[in-house]
Amino acid sequence: MSDLENLLAIAQRKFIFDQTNSWYSGSNTYLSALQDEVSEVLEEIPKQRKCHLEDELGDILWNYLNIILALEKETGIDMGSVVQRAVNKYEQRISAIEQGGSWAEVKEKQKRALEKEHSESAKPRFHNK
Repeated sequence: MSDLENLLAIAQRKFIFDQTNSWYSGSNTYLSALQDEVSEVLEEIPKQRKCHLEDELGDILWNYLNIILALEKETGIDMGSVVQRAVNKYEQRISAIEQGGSWAEVKEKQKRALEKEHSESAKPRFHNK
């Protein structure tokens, strides 16, 4: 098991615990914490303290994983789909710029494809019996 998989397993255990606490407010709990951690990373960069910066970046990763776990429960998204979308998106963008294309052009093309996917999934579906 990779370190990232281990971290996700720990986050899943913690997510179960978090839901039993009065301070828990769903994904907003972690979104707020993520904002705080980004600020801490920004404060840490100019100090040039590598171990502290790595620690704060780990906090960002931790909160990001927890956001996805909360949104899986709240909205039905799927962590695997999030990762797969990221892989596809950035593979297309990097491949495009490696071949002399424009990041902005491929980004715009991806936005149109996403809107098309959304509109097609929002259409009512009728099934004949």
